[in-house]
Amino acid sequence: MASARSRILNLVLRVLTARPIDPAADPRLLRDRLNRLARRFTGKTRGIRVEKADIAGLPAEWLIPEANGGGTLLYLHGGGYVICGPETHRPMVAALARGAKARALVIDYRLAPEHPFPAAVEDACKAYRWLLAQGVAPETITVAGDSAGGGLTLALLLSLRDAGDPMPAGAALLSPWTDLAMSGWTHVTHGKIDPMLSVEGALLATRHYLQGASPTDPLASPLYGRYEGLPPLLIHVGGNEILLDDSVRVAERARSAGVPVEIRIWQGMPHVFQAFRFLPEARASLVEIGAFLGSHMTSAASGRRAAE
Repeated sequence: MASARSRILNLVLRVLTARPIDPAADPRLLRDRLNRLARRFTGKTRGIRVEKADIAGLPAEWLIPEANGGGTLLYLHGGGYVICGPETHRPMVAALARGAKARALVIDYRLAPEHPFPAAVEDACKAYRWLLAQGVAPETITVAGDSAGGGLTLALLLSLRDAGDPMPAGAALLSPWTDLAMSGWTHVTHGKIDPMLSVEGALLATRHYLQGASPTDPLASPLYGRYEGLPPLLIHVGGNEILLDDSVRVAERARSAGVPVEIRIWQGMPHVFQAFRFLPEARASLVEIGAFLGSHMTSAASGRRAAE
């Protein structure tokens, strides 16, 4: 059963998201507003050192925990490919970095509508290959992302596999958006119970991002890709989400392709509930995801040393 705090949060989110979406609104204004709020409230993070990074012109930041086992987490933030950035996601990623005992690289990939598909995929590939060029062993890298960043994580894996690049040790997906064609049944059944993400909002983000590209292109909607050869996956998703089917169907496709995959559905939880770290469910989910990421970095690195 969902906690009392989560039930209250659901009610508050319904009130905050009750205003109809203006399809003509400039997403850059909302983006700027969110970034200003983030700068105001997420400056210092307990036990984490923040360092700015430049990946050949691509802005990013390192989140380095005090307990660092030497692994690297590449984190791809959500926001419908339109909003958010490293600052908005810093507290949540910091919790994952602490749990994984690994430094996290959060990239500020290009956003739509100024930079439509496949700009975000190109930037994710650029960041991963930059890590390899810096001498970071792929066995010590994991990738994670939430919402659009979860879909982008899968798109990155598909791109790396098809290009013959070495794969990371594992990947975690938080409420991933994997089907921009929006064909999942939970878009219908959960439209009125998801207090965080609306069908109208998702459709608007799709319009900004795709700008004429096919919604079933596997790099835009990785649900439609082939999953053979991908590393182990962990998926955490809320039971109240319109994107629930995006996670369930990805898990089924990955399992059918022989990919180790675990999916956990958190009943009563909204989209990317891990962002609300005052929830006991959010804290528990972040602990589990951090442990998964850390264990795969460690086990992969140990296996490599044993082979040598």
